[in-house]
Amino acid sequence: MTKIGVLAIQGDFLEHRQMLERLGVDAPELRLSKDLEGLDGLVIPGGESTTIVQLLDIFDMRKTLVGLVREGMPTWGTCAGMIVMANKLTDHRPEPLHLIDIEVSRNAFGRQIDSFEADLEIDAIEGPPFRAVFIRAPVVNKIGENVEILARLSDGRPVAVREANMLATAFHPELTGDSRVHGLFVKIVQGAKEIQ
Repeated sequence: MTKIGVLAIQGDFLEHRQMLERLGVDAPELRLSKDLEGLDGLVIPGGESTTIVQLLDIFDMRKTLVGLVREGMPTWGTCAGMIVMANKLTDHRPEPLHLIDIEVSRNAFGRQIDSFEADLEIDAIEGPPFRAVFIRAPVVNKIGENVEILARLSDGRPVAVREANMLATAFHPELTGDSRVHGLFVKIVQGAKEIQ
């Protein structure tokens, strides 16, 4: 069975776990460095990016997590998870993990009251537009040459990107009833398993 861990130190990890389990995936919650062993993939959920990074450092998970991702473990960050995975931020904090070659602005659309939904055409998933939920969402300002843009807002700003086995979305697919983005990540994970 495919095993995708969900970082469960802060944020909406439960919703990701439930969505992955609906897709037939073993989705353990991760809270300590030792929990990262034996995974096929990893989800870094939405929440508060500064808190997530602080807790990764407090629990001494940063080095192990970064090492696994750089070795090819598929990893997906949603909202705050995108910020945590970014190579560079326009803000002074937190110190991201420098994994995916993107520059990100935190809270690009304003405060909680400015949250919104938008229909997105997402490359690599079939069917009608995906109804995406944006809550204090980040946005991608710059991408590296190996980063593929999977979805943009109507104004052209990227909100879903992929680089190798890494996926990052500015929105919260786990807060919808639509499992297609989770299904895409499961395919990325299963593809990486077949190569090993």
